[in-house]
Amino acid sequence: MQDKTVVIGTRGSALALAQTEVVESLLSKMGVAFSRKIVRTSGDKIQDKPLFELKGFGAFVRELDEVMLRGEIDLAVHSMKDIPTERPRGLGIVAILPRDSPCDLLITRDGSRLSELPEGSVIGTSSMRRRSQVLRERNDLVIEDIRGNIDTRLKKLLRGDYDGILLAEAGLQRMGWFDGRFEIGFERLDPDRFVPSANQGIIAVVARERTDAFELASRIDDPPTRLVAMVERRIIEILGAGCRVPVGVFARMVDSGVEIISEILSEDGGVISRIRRSVPERDAISEAGAIGEELKAAWGGVS
Repeated sequence: MQDKTVVIGTRGSALALAQTEVVESLLSKMGVAFSRKIVRTSGDKIQDKPLFELKGFGAFVRELDEVMLRGEIDLAVHSMKDIPTERPRGLGIVAILPRDSPCDLLITRDGSRLSELPEGSVIGTSSMRRRSQVLRERNDLVIEDIRGNIDTRLKKLLRGDYDGILLAEAGLQRMGWFDGRFEIGFERLDPDRFVPSANQGIIAVVARERTDAFELASRIDDPPTRLVAMVERRIIEILGAGCRVPVGVFARMVDSGVEIISEILSEDGGVISRIRRSVPERDAISEAGAIGEELKAAWGGVS
């Protein structure tokens, strides 16, 4: 057991704290002493713009990186999908936890499915990808931006601001919102059709390289999840798309190796390119690179 208490940095939202508690529980089982430092980021402070309009990708990550580089925290807990592929020198993703659900949920007051919503129904989402995927299925629906934490978004739905909202299932699971607190219905959207964001449903831990905290946190890393996460990140890295282009990337382990589903959409729901491929596990990263180049070529060919 280490002598020094490990300081874990996190955003202050209820979801971020729930994710941090997962990491803390794993470290506690290893006998690691820790404390928590809450960092309020610009992504938390700006609530009047869609996420894709915030300056640069990684609005929830940059300030935590800076605090870590100053030595104020030893570990940082993130939703892995928020971590940019370009990282500051000296920081590494030391632990990737087993993936929770990668799926999106359509949440309504009465449990209506996407196919059952009346024409003109208003759907709330802050994601360009989700917006495009819904319009691909139902171009007669109205998509409006929604911001705020999970609790706030559900309250906006219940008071009638929206007819449905789209959220990641993993976040609701971690928050315990399936406990009957809200009278809602939901439809789990098939990830084969509603391809998730790269790394959706994955919690990641960042640390400074070559530190005691890095070595300790590496013990909670899950290698199978790391592989699929890095496959997804390789595609996004090549695209360089951040969250300003509707992109879905999803990899999962199958008997033959790794199955990869990826797509780029137009803002109105048109499919620019879609690739589905199973590759050997040993070649998964290099094959992801090839898929990324194919998608990039298709995207670049759209005027």
